[in-house]
Amino acid sequence: MIKAPINLSNILFRLIVMQALWLYLSGCTNSHKEGKNETEYASLNDSTEYVGMATCRQCHSTIYDSYIQTGMGQSFGIAERERSSAVFSPHSIIRDSVLGYQYHPYLQSDSLYVLEFLMNGKDTSYQRRVHINYIVGSGQHTNSHIRNVNDYLYQVPVTYYTQDGKWDLPPGFEGGFNSRFGRKIELECMSCHNAMPQLVSGSENKYLKVPNGIDCERCHGPGGRHVEEKSRGIFVDTSKYIDYTIVNPSKLSINLQMDVCQRCHIQGNAILNEGKSFSDFRPGMPLSSVMNVFMPVYAGDDDKHIMASHAERLKMSKCFSSSLENSATSEQKNNLKPYKNALTCITCHNPHVSVKHTGKEVFNAACLSCHSSSVIEPDRENSKNQSACTESESSRRAVGNNCVSCHMPSNSSIDIPHVVSTDHYIRKPVTLKDKAQIREFVGLICINNPDVDSVTRAKAFISYYEKFSSNPGFLDSAKGLIPSSTKEDIEKHFKVLVHWAFLKGDYPQLLHYNKVAWGAAGFKGRVEASNSDAWTSYRIGQAFEQVGDPVAAEINYQLAVDKARFQPDFRNKLASIQHDLKKVDEAINNYQFILRENPEFVPAYTNYGFLLLSEKGDVNGAKIMYQKALSLDPLNEQARLNMAGLLIYQKKYSEAKILIKEILKLYPNNSQARSLYAKFSQIK
Repeated sequence: MIKAPINLSNILFRLIVMQALWLYLSGCTNSHKEGKNETEYASLNDSTEYVGMATCRQCHSTIYDSYIQTGMGQSFGIAERERSSAVFSPHSIIRDSVLGYQYHPYLQSDSLYVLEFLMNGKDTSYQRRVHINYIVGSGQHTNSHIRNVNDYLYQVPVTYYTQDGKWDLPPGFEGGFNSRFGRKIELECMSCHNAMPQLVSGSENKYLKVPNGIDCERCHGPGGRHVEEKSRGIFVDTSKYIDYTIVNPSKLSINLQMDVCQRCHIQGNAILNEGKSFSDFRPGMPLSSVMNVFMPVYAGDDDKHIMASHAERLKMSKCFSSSLENSATSEQKNNLKPYKNALTCITCHNPHVSVKHTGKEVFNAACLSCHSSSVIEPDRENSKNQSACTESESSRRAVGNNCVSCHMPSNSSIDIPHVVSTDHYIRKPVTLKDKAQIREFVGLICINNPDVDSVTRAKAFISYYEKFSSNPGFLDSAKGLIPSSTKEDIEKHFKVLVHWAFLKGDYPQLLHYNKVAWGAAGFKGRVEASNSDAWTSYRIGQAFEQVGDPVAAEINYQLAVDKARFQPDFRNKLASIQHDLKKVDEAINNYQFILRENPEFVPAYTNYGFLLLSEKGDVNGAKIMYQKALSLDPLNEQARLNMAGLLIYQKKYSEAKILIKEILKLYPNNSQARSLYAKFSQIK
């Protein structure tokens, strides 16, 4: 049954009218609020709907006006001049020193664009103009950029670094890894930089709805029940009781409160629990019920941190651990605001107020709430009062008596260039001598769950190998954590075993797992938000293709497409194997589907062009496909090779030779190009 939408148009009027009943109603409704716990928050009920920040603003306008100026409130928005922190100049050129691409970001009217180009000497050999649709980041540190291609979102290869006042490649695009306009903005990224986007089922980066900025409900949970009760005049005296229609993070238990912040402020290797999505976490639930986040730990490397590691670094601090111990034994426990007796994020940060507008005295006051005020104003008549800080008075005065400057120094993050941020690991100042230690890998540590199971740890090693490091030791570590000695073990851990064998390149072992777990029926799986079942079918299809069984490969590629119909890589592989099996019409339908959905998916152009030439003899159609591919990706190895093949088909050998020579200059190890060049080297 479809639930009727909440009528919000006259909420303010009704609230004002019902205010006269406040004393009576609060007396009637408070009594049943005692004795509840976090599991009874209305926001944890799947039936509670999100209402949007505009609705919250109607009653909380002062908080809204302040919050919208914070980094979270400014985290995502339409790409307009007013929204950008960047300086646009005709001399702003970003150079990819490895691939040779150059980028010029510029304004046209109120819109943002980037010009990508290649130079051949002093001549421009290629250029492409791309419209920027969204800006990510408040501008306190960076502005990154996103474009929309038929509702598929991709990162643009230009970032403005505010602190250095310069344009450069985004993190991860340097050193020959420039994915240009092809890096998908998946839900893991979007769900931390924005409110609740609506991802199209069966896709990885296609969205029905993209909000503008992190909104109230990311920290307070969906507000449907809260709005409904307040519109009926049902109020709670929150000075005495907890209002369970909405989450106030300050009234959560300390660990659950930290989990609200940790959802996004422990950037790392996030491993989703089975059947979960990055949109499933709601304030008031343990983060570990949705995901476990892992980080590599190195001995002798405590002074290094990544950008979004605030919660992780805080938890490393003795201040944090000591405050938890004190809170657990305190006789002054405050059930309405547990953080009052412990050090949590909101001890220092009011999430409704921008850090830019928070004076250093606020942070120092948090320090002094535990450490004697004599640290700042030493009493010379009582030497004991000076023991908390060993620095001289002159040294303290040199930094304005600012505790943070010494104990939480600002330094460069290791994952984002040109950015300096506050290290939230509170400790005594680290000297150069302390830093001169051997950097030794300790292991992958789960930041938010000390009791994580071995198979989840194995998934973390596999994910780390796939995303961050090609060290085979990570795969070896993973295998030892996955039970696989019995049929029951293989059935239970089938997907992670397939993933491991696929990355290992052990296709016979992968197919052995498939046979043991599923037999002739094969792995069917289901549609799910994470697409993990679809990826499993795809990997099985790859294994069958590698061992020379295209019929079984097609079956499994089709299963992958059925579960993730908007994932173009799956459909492209399906169409390619259908071409091999002479199912030409089916292959054409799949290529055309891809290009209707995602008209910039280059592999579909190269493969479709090859099909048109080899099966239809359609020279002109193949040429159009290859030219389109090269207009999008001028250095694409396969598109250039296919174009050379077309020239050979047309007996334009001299032109083919020139192109093959260019290919070898870019890709000297391409064996097919080397063979062709040797074949036509005698042509004048």
